Amino acid sequence: MNVESIVNAVLAVVWSPYLVVLCLATGLYFSVRTRFIQLRALPDMLRLMFRHERSDAGVSPFQALSLSLSSRVGVGNIAGVAMAIAFGGPGAIFWMWVVAFLGASSAFIESTLAQIYKDRDAKGQYRGGPAYYIEKGLGQRWYAVLFALVTVLAGAMLAGTQSNAITSAVNEAWDVPVMVTTGVLLVVLAAILLGGVRRIARVAEWVVPVMAVAYLLVTAVVMVLNIERVPEVIALVLRSAFGVDAAFGAMIGTAIQWGVRRGVLSNEAGMGSGAHPAAAAEVSHPVKQGLVQSFSVYIDTMVVCSATAFLILSTGLYNVYDPAVNGVPDEARLLLGNLPGVEAGPRFVQHAVESALPGFGKSFVALAILPFAFTTILALYYMAETNVSYLCRDRPRQWVMGAFQLLFLAATGYSAMKSATVAWALGDIGVGMMSWLNIIAILLLQRPALAALRDYENHRRHGRDPLFNPKLLGVRNTSVWAE
Repeated sequence: MNVESIVNAVLAVVWSPYLVVLCLATGLYFSVRTRFIQLRALPDMLRLMFRHERSDAGVSPFQALSLSLSSRVGVGNIAGVAMAIAFGGPGAIFWMWVVAFLGASSAFIESTLAQIYKDRDAKGQYRGGPAYYIEKGLGQRWYAVLFALVTVLAGAMLAGTQSNAITSAVNEAWDVPVMVTTGVLLVVLAAILLGGVRRIARVAEWVVPVMAVAYLLVTAVVMVLNIERVPEVIALVLRSAFGVDAAFGAMIGTAIQWGVRRGVLSNEAGMGSGAHPAAAAEVSHPVKQGLVQSFSVYIDTMVVCSATAFLILSTGLYNVYDPAVNGVPDEARLLLGNLPGVEAGPRFVQHAVESALPGFGKSFVALAILPFAFTTILALYYMAETNVSYLCRDRPRQWVMGAFQLLFLAATGYSAMKSATVAWALGDIGVGMMSWLNIIAILLLQRPALAALRDYENHRRHGRDPLFNPKLLGVRNTSVWAE
């Protein structure tokens, strides 16, 4: 067996239909338990996003949001959407919307838990995430260590999907050799990583909003040029999602699986990655950051992913592979081949923009992917580093952190030079492993988060700025809040 066969075999086990059901069912469950907090609290989400609380130990809520969006808003919003359409058909987009809406409640729970059980590292800065709340909330050190190890591995895998998209897009736009792009990427990445979480947060705070607005403006221009096709695109997505489209009627199961898989990879709701930057925020109540992080799911999927989907579908420049045909080259599997010879990924988007804006599309998408992917790599590094920090608590760890940085850079560079299929499969394995462990943990540990929500809403009803006192709620092992 070659490497690709082994990777695909592992992927089939990790992303079985059971994980798809678990992601959707958990999101629905938490939506009901929180009385659809993702809808009720929209005004609070917007208000809290721009609060400027910060300290020497923690970043501001907006910086934490930007760091989270650096991870959520990445190549998954461009190449990931294209992959979902290629392998799940247009209907996969509808299921990405579903998993985003339901997953916003899961993101709220995990981010609130991360705030409740956050800790301080050796430098006095806030650290937190699933490993911390699993140990402190569930009292299961072995489970926390397992999650931390998986997350370190997954971070490197997911960084590879971003670096691969960068080298692919740059090669398509300007014919720059992959090895050259990889070398430049690793040098710049290493320089920023040495600056720590504050430098990463400052970069994310400025780059994420600018890159998102620029990308959305260009997609809006292309949409206006194809405005007459928008109703047709919406109808196509809905027909395909429920298996009633003539061309994609047999793909409903594949559409659901790819929609959920790409949705979770893109918005990361329930995966646990967004909980890491959520814990770094300085807030007076854990629910505040839980609400901000919940809103980030909407920004990621409902806005940026939807823009990419309509961009691709309205121009008609995409391929769809027949899920019933396996074991043959991709070209022989084409169910719909509007871009023969073009690999699924950022190239779909480059051709779509190029068709509307000749001479501009390929270069613009490559330029958009560079900051999207680069800031995502930074956020993934922060996530993995947080778990290395957790594993090495109370022990000298300078050499461990140095070794981890080298390994992270090596994994990022390796995937940058591999095929997109292998890179994305490795990323999906990382997402799946984290999702299994984190979703089970937040289901077992939901009570403190729900108690915090009731406490927050009680403060708001009485016109008070919510202040969190874990003792009044019977929540223990909250060392930072006890201070």
